[in-house]
Amino acid sequence: MKNTRFGKISCFTPGWVAAGVAAGFSTRNGGVSRPPFNSLNLGTGTDDLQAHVEANRATLARTFDLPPHLLLTVNQIHGTDILIVDQENPDLSHFQNVESDAIITDQPGIMIGVLVADCYPVLVYDPVRKIAAAIHAGWRGAAAGLIGLTIDAMKSHFSCNPADLRAAVGPGIGAHKYLVDRPVRDAFRDGVGYWEAISKEVSLGQWQLDIGKSCCLQLEAAGLDGDHIDTVKECTCCHRELFFSYRRDQGTTGRQIGFIGMNGED
Repeated sequence: MKNTRFGKISCFTPGWVAAGVAAGFSTRNGGVSRPPFNSLNLGTGTDDLQAHVEANRATLARTFDLPPHLLLTVNQIHGTDILIVDQENPDLSHFQNVESDAIITDQPGIMIGVLVADCYPVLVYDPVRKIAAAIHAGWRGAAAGLIGLTIDAMKSHFSCNPADLRAAVGPGIGAHKYLVDRPVRDAFRDGVGYWEAISKEVSLGQWQLDIGKSCCLQLEAAGLDGDHIDTVKECTCCHRELFFSYRRDQGTTGRQIGFIGMNGED
């Protein structure tokens, strides 16, 4: 996955992006927010000035020739609810209060996204049926199998074939920077997050946790070809110049976005 500049902003873009699709993972650069939210903070739930966040969101949308009101994000709560948008909506702003951690749509002309600052943004695209999904995967979502649930919803609601799907796992906190305790371990052991494959015990009751690897394993378990999954290798916590990081910045930070939209053209 490469870091590509689009006007003022730069984004990591999946290799499978083709004509008619805009998808990627924003960096923190190219906006108007002041420290500690500098500069392309897209998170409406932060303590940044609302005017700055709205200006940044407008910059992102207009970079991809989209009116700002057609950028759809939701109220993420680390749950397993999935928002399905399968009808035309002239104004998507009301969805910002919907509690959900994944969005699926077949609607062209809009952009869906999930906001992150250490959690992993996951994008899924069906080039055959023209279906897009954006998933917010923190440790709770990973342990609960949100990625598999989203793929299941794409299959049941839109008749997607997992073999056709393309996915991208965006930047998140690396395992070397992410220590977790027994409650997190227990959640994975009781869930579907592949605990043994993604964890390393480094001291009594402390494990390094690789959520990015869990995302990839869950995508493959859902039927995706491993060659159809792109990943961003950079760690949000390590690369201050590129990313916001909730853990590094002790909660006072902005949010980047994983986004995908279709314009209806091949």
